[in-house]
Amino acid sequence: MNPAQPRALMEEAGPAQRLQPMESDAMQRATPAPVDSEALLRGQRMVEISHHGEIYRLQATRLGKLILTK
Repeated sequence: MNPAQPRALMEEAGPAQRLQPMESDAMQRATPAPVDSEALLRGQRMVEISHHGEIYRLQATRLGKLILTK
């Protein structure tokens, strides 16, 4: 298909028939399933998470909020 062909197809098509841009990769990926915080904390208030060689801490506060720190 030569480069002018897609433009010609869009110009010939009516508004309802115009070519739509392809969805981005991010939009095509499925939404990840949520992980329950209890599964991560396992009854504790703090858990350390190793990510790309760095240690992060996930803490549950007394008010039930989560804090992630490096």
